[in-house]
Amino acid sequence: MIVKHEDKLRNEISFLGTMLGETIRQIAGDKALEELEKLRRLSWNRRSGGSDAEQWMADAIASLDNDMLRVIIRGFSVFLDLLNLCEDRQRVRVLRQRVRDTYPDPQSETIRQAVLQLKAAGTTPDRMQSLVDHLKVELVFTAHPTEAKRRSIRDKLRRMRELLGEYDNAQLPPEKLQTERQLRGEIAKLWQTDFIRPWRPSVMQEVGRGLSFKPVLWQQVPKIFHEFRKALAFSFADNVKLDQPCLTFGSWIGGDRDGHPGVTAKVTQETFSWLRHAAIEFHLQTCRQLFDSLSLSQRQVQFSSSLFAAIASATQRWPFLTKRISELPPNELCRRWLLIIRYRLEQTQAISLVEESVLPADERENLSGGGAYESPAELQLDLDILLDAIRHCPSGVFVSEEVQVWHDRIEAFGFHLAKLDVRQDSRPYSEVLNELLRSAKLCDSPETLDEAGRQKLLVDTLDQKCVFDRKSLSELACDTLDLFDLLHRVSKVHGHDALGGHVVSMTRVPSDILTVLWLWKQTSSASDRETGAYVLPIVPLFETIDDLEHGPDILTGLFRVPAYREVVKQQGNRQTVMLGYSDSTKDGGYLSACWSLQKAQQKLTSVAKTENVELTFFHGRGGSLGRGGGPTARSILSLPGGTFHGALRLTEQGEVLADRYDDPAIAHRHLEQVLWSALMASGRPVSEERSAYNETMEALTKASFEKYRELVEQPEFVDFFRRATPVSGIEQLPIGSRPSRRRGGNRLSDLRAIPWVFSWTQCRLLIPAWYGLGSAMLALLEDPTMKATLQEMYSEWPFFRATIDNAELALAKTDLEIAKQYASLANDTEGLQNISSMIFDEYVRSRDAVLALTQSKDLLDGTPWLKESIRVRNRYIDPLNMIQVELIRRAKQFDVDDTSDEAEEVRHLTRLTINGLASGMRTSG
Repeated sequence: MIVKHEDKLRNEISFLGTMLGETIRQIAGDKALEELEKLRRLSWNRRSGGSDAEQWMADAIASLDNDMLRVIIRGFSVFLDLLNLCEDRQRVRVLRQRVRDTYPDPQSETIRQAVLQLKAAGTTPDRMQSLVDHLKVELVFTAHPTEAKRRSIRDKLRRMRELLGEYDNAQLPPEKLQTERQLRGEIAKLWQTDFIRPWRPSVMQEVGRGLSFKPVLWQQVPKIFHEFRKALAFSFADNVKLDQPCLTFGSWIGGDRDGHPGVTAKVTQETFSWLRHAAIEFHLQTCRQLFDSLSLSQRQVQFSSSLFAAIASATQRWPFLTKRISELPPNELCRRWLLIIRYRLEQTQAISLVEESVLPADERENLSGGGAYESPAELQLDLDILLDAIRHCPSGVFVSEEVQVWHDRIEAFGFHLAKLDVRQDSRPYSEVLNELLRSAKLCDSPETLDEAGRQKLLVDTLDQKCVFDRKSLSELACDTLDLFDLLHRVSKVHGHDALGGHVVSMTRVPSDILTVLWLWKQTSSASDRETGAYVLPIVPLFETIDDLEHGPDILTGLFRVPAYREVVKQQGNRQTVMLGYSDSTKDGGYLSACWSLQKAQQKLTSVAKTENVELTFFHGRGGSLGRGGGPTARSILSLPGGTFHGALRLTEQGEVLADRYDDPAIAHRHLEQVLWSALMASGRPVSEERSAYNETMEALTKASFEKYRELVEQPEFVDFFRRATPVSGIEQLPIGSRPSRRRGGNRLSDLRAIPWVFSWTQCRLLIPAWYGLGSAMLALLEDPTMKATLQEMYSEWPFFRATIDNAELALAKTDLEIAKQYASLANDTEGLQNISSMIFDEYVRSRDAVLALTQSKDLLDGTPWLKESIRVRNRYIDPLNMIQVELIRRAKQFDVDDTSDEAEEVRHLTRLTINGLASGMRTSG
C-alpha cells in the first residue's frame, strides 16, 4: 500500500502528538492535559467559526493560575516544535520524490537546470565560462538576536529527526519499539529542559553556535561543486570549467561591534583563532579519513613518478619523517604522502597557537621541526600531487572523487572556514578620529570641520605616521587601535582570505569611509606603507531611506578622492557596498524601502560603471518579511537588471541559520537554489525597465511613505507600540549577546529593527511588511488603465512580483482578531484607539489590493501547501497569543522595578510565550 506524502505528514504529527500527550500526563498530571485539550478544542472551535469561542478561550485562560499557564505554554510550544520537525521531514520527502519523478531530467531550480536553460537560450561556451568565472556568492552568518530557541532544544529536536529516520528504516518490530522508546525519552527530556537561557550568551558562545552549522556545510558544499561540474560537463563537455569556488562563507559573529560593547579587539582576536583552529581540525579529520580509505598499493597500480619525488623531497626537507613513514607498508604511497600532509597540518595547527607574535619566517620554520603550511594554496599543491597520481590509476576517475572533495573544501573554507567581517557604526569611529587628531596635534577642533575640510585633513595626513599616548586615550580609542593592530597581524599571519569586509554602518558622508582608511594606514608598519601592502576592503552600509537616496553621491565623492581611488585600484577596481533592508523598512515602510533599495542599486551601479569599478552588493537581509526576508532565490531573481553580474554577499541571520542548515537535505536544497538563481539572474539578457513602471512605482512609493509616516508619527504611537506588543519582554529575552538598542534611547529611531519586527510578528500584525501598500495601490486600482498596468507589472516584472508576493505572505500570517486582543491593551485614549483603527483599516486595504493584483479570491491561493500549513498551525498558535495578552495584562499590576516572585514569574511566562510563538510563526525578527 502506497501512503501519500500528506498522509505521512498527518500520521507523523499524530504519532508524536500522542507521545507528547502521554508525556504531559505522566509528568504534569491528568488535570494539566485536560486543560490543554480544552484550550485546543476552544481554539479549533474559534477557527471553525464557533460563536463566542474566543471569549470562552479568554475566560478560560484568565481563570488559570501561573503554574497551570506554565504547563499550557510548554505544551503548545513543544507541539509546535514537533510540528515544525514533521513539516521539515515532509519537505525532504517531497524533494526526494521530485528527483525520482523527474530523473533523468533535472529537478526545478537546480544548477543543472540553470545550465541547461542557459544553453538552450543560446549561451555559448565562452559566455558560460565567463558566467562561471564571475559567480561568487558569499553567505555571511550574523549573530543578530532573532534565534529564540536554545541550542539544547535544537540538539534534542535534531536527535528526534535522526530517530524518526531510523524508525522509518526499521525492518523488525523490536527495532521499531526500541526507536519509539528512544523518541519518548527525547520528548521527556525536551519537556524537562528550560526553554529560555538563564542569561544572555557571550559573544564566544555565539561564535560556537555559528560553528555548529559548519559540519553540514563541510559535507554539502563539495556536493554542490560536484553537481556543478557534472552539469557543465553534460551541456558543454570539457569546454567550460569550474576552476574557482563559486560559493564561500563569511561571518559577523565576533566582529560586529555596532552597538555591542561586548565585542572588543580581544574577542575578535579569539574569534579569528577559533575559526582557524576549527578549519584546520576539519582538514585533519578529512586527512585521517582519506588515510584510512586510500590503501592503494604500488603492487597493484603504477603510481606516477611525481608522487615518489614528492615523498623523497619531503623526507629530505624533514628527515625525521623518514622514520614515521617507514612504519607504513612501503608500497602504500598514498598513505605515506597523506601522513606527510597530516604532519604539516598538525604543525600548522600548533603554530597557530603562537601566531599572534608574528614570528619571522626562519623562526616559524624552526618551530617544532617546521613544516607548517603558510597558506591553503600550499595544501592544495600537495593535494594536487595526490590527485594526479590517483587519476592515472585504473578507475582513477572514481577513486579521485573523494580527494576532489577535500580539494573543494580547501577552496571554499581555506584555513578560516568563514571570512570574518568587522562592523562598526560611523559615529564611534568619528569620535575616535576626533580624539586621535587632537592627541597627535593635527587639529585642535576636528569636530568643527566641514566635510571638505575633514576629507582634506584625512588625505593630507594619510601617510603621516602619528604617535599616540595610549595612556591618555579613552577606552574606545584604545580598543579601536587594538582592533586595527589585530587586523594587520591577521593579514600577515593568517592571510588576507581570513579577513572579510570592514563594514561602516550609518555611512552618511565620504569621510566616514576615509576615517577607516586613515585608521588602517596609521596602524600599518613602515614596510607596509613603503610597499603598498594589502589594504582592508572598506564597505559603506546605506541603511535609511535618506542614506539610500544619497548613497550614489557618497560613492561618487569617494571615487573622486585620489587616495581612495588608488585603494580601489589595488583591489582590482572592485568595491563592495552594503544595503540595509531592516532600518530602511523601519524608517520608510515596506514599499518605500523596497523601491529605494531597487533605485539605489541602479544608481550606485551607474556611478561604478562611470569609474570603471566592478560593484558587488552586500544585501543585509533579515529572516523576516519585514526585514527583506522571504525566499532567497526569489530575491536574487528580482535584482534590478544590469546591477548583478554574479558576485554578491547575503546575510543569513538568526533562526534562518537553523532552519536552513540543521538538516543536510534542506541545506543542500537551499544552496543549490541560491546558485541556480544567481546563474539565471546573471545569465539573462538585460532588459530596459519600462519608464511607465518606474513612474507608477514613484507614485506608489510616495503615497505609501506618507501613509506609513502618518502612522509612526502619531503622538501616541510609541506608547501604543510599547503597550500593545510584547516588546518589553523581547528586550529582556536573553537570545543574543547584543543590546536591543544601539544608543540607549527610548525613541523609535533608537530601537533596532529586529525587536521592532519581532514585536509585530508576535502579535500577528506584521505591519513592517505591508503597511501603506493598500492605500497606495487602491487609489490607482480604481482606474481601469492603471489597474491593467499594475497587473502587468505583477506578471512581467520580477521585482514587483517578489515585492507583492512577500507582502501577501505577511498579510496571510496577520490575524486581525488576535491583533485586536493586543490592541485592547492600549485603548484608553482616543489617540490610541485611532492608531488601532488606522492599522486595521490599512490591513483590509492592503489585502484587497494584493488580491486585485493576483486576481485571487483568497490570500495564498497560488501556494495551497503554504496556506494549509498556516491554517493548521494557527490552531496551536492562537492559545499562545491569548495567553500572552493575559500575561501582559497581569504584568500591569507590577511596577517596572518590582522584583517579587510573582512579578518575575509573570515576566518569565511572557518570555516563554514569546519563545513558543516564534516557533509557531517560524520567524521572529
